[in-house]
Amino acid sequence: MATAHSFDVVSDVDMQEVDNAINQALKEIKQRYDFKNTITEIKLVKEDIKIVSDDDFKLKSVVEVLVSKLIKRGISGKALDLDKKEEATLGSARQTAKIIKGISTEKAKKIIAEIKASKLKVQAQIMDNQLRVSSKDLDTLQEVMALIKSKDFDIALQFTNFR
Repeated sequence: MATAHSFDVVSDVDMQEVDNAINQALKEIKQRYDFKNTITEIKLVKEDIKIVSDDDFKLKSVVEVLVSKLIKRGISGKALDLDKKEEATLGSARQTAKIIKGISTEKAKKIIAEIKASKLKVQAQIMDNQLRVSSKDLDTLQEVMALIKSKDFDIALQFTNFR
């Protein structure tokens, strides 16, 4: 009698690492010459990162520094959803970055459709904000993982509970 093996596909972000990346980005910005005498802030408010700087160019540079620090801390750049830039007081610019946690139903359906199109013998089901893929063969599950990694679903995906 064969037992079923499974793994979960999740999109999760370690908030402590996000906080560490923000602190590192602020430290780098304070040391950079092009940010001398500027008002630049990066704040973590629940699941959002609020970014404020003197103008659009500096705001773009701050976002680049923040994303590079996130990547160095093991968080994908796809975990951030950047809103449009806004004008703030005294000509400064502001932007909000939402941290994406969980897989939306639409994205989960796209992933399942991709798995079904591969004709691999697995079952995939949506469970809240994650996906469970199960099969009798471990090698087939490895193939599904490779398939999911090879495709771009515009979110950061991780694999957990491999059994």
